[in-house]
Amino acid sequence: MRLGVLDVGSNTVHLLVVDAHHGAHPWAAHSEKVVLRLAEQIGPDGALTRAGADGLVEAVGAARASATALAADDLLAFATSAVREATNAAEVLTRVREETGVRLEVLSGADEARATFLAVRRWFGWSAGRLLAMDIGGGSLELAAGIDEDPEVAVSLPLGAGRLSRDRLHVDPSGLTPPTAEAVEELREYVDAQLDPVVEKLAGVGWERPVATSKTFRTLARLAGAAPSSAGLWARRSLTRPGVRQVLGFVRHIPPGKLSGLEGVSAGRAHQLLAGAVVAEAVLRRFDVPAVDICPWALREGVILRRLDQLEPM
Repeated sequence: MRLGVLDVGSNTVHLLVVDAHHGAHPWAAHSEKVVLRLAEQIGPDGALTRAGADGLVEAVGAARASATALAADDLLAFATSAVREATNAAEVLTRVREETGVRLEVLSGADEARATFLAVRRWFGWSAGRLLAMDIGGGSLELAAGIDEDPEVAVSLPLGAGRLSRDRLHVDPSGLTPPTAEAVEELREYVDAQLDPVVEKLAGVGWERPVATSKTFRTLARLAGAAPSSAGLWARRSLTRPGVRQVLGFVRHIPPGKLSGLEGVSAGRAHQLLAGAVVAEAVLRRFDVPAVDICPWALREGVILRRLDQLEPM
């Protein structure tokens, strides 16, 4: 079947269309995304702004048109933390449904962590043993650990790179002055405090292979010397704790408006890089992880795999 997956994340609205069947590797046929930064379009009252809602409706409508043009048999559409936590989420979801015909399923943070864990498990296989999966998104950090395809522990924390850039570092995306050393230290202390309740819980599960997914970790790995995207999907990539510290050490001194000049750093997420590096360093340090493998599959692939598991074998 041809399956479309629409991921309304905290940074982007991303449509991925894949060709696959039960038990098969899903192969991407089409990918398109729009950068909306919904996590940064939450007003003081906690509601998604009118401009943010307008952009979301337009992006979802365009994605549905693309999926239809590409003859997708099904369209799975879901939203994560930015929409989930907006005080006007019900109103926004109703508007999206009425104006585009797309019904967005809002995933809980734990469900995000579970779906991502499934993708990581399928990518590395059973020989990886117990896994620790970590994913820094725009609005939240997902952590999961376990031996099966469904993790024993799955948690979500409000430690997304976009959220922290806005709320804690007060970053201007085009700014010419980096955050102060005091602001970065305060952020590090805040991240540590948020991690405190979950460190022991996850350590109690244990793991043989720590894995990181998604754009923030991939970018940090690239800056630390991992293979570029041009090396292909199958190239092995990793990120070490010293590598994270090295990246954090130099990006904290670069103005947000100039970070996109670094190789592998996208313009739409450049200003979030410092906050993402602070979170990554804290996670690897608090869980005493010397290095993580980078998995090219994440939440979208996990959602696809779950859907394919529901199909009858051919």
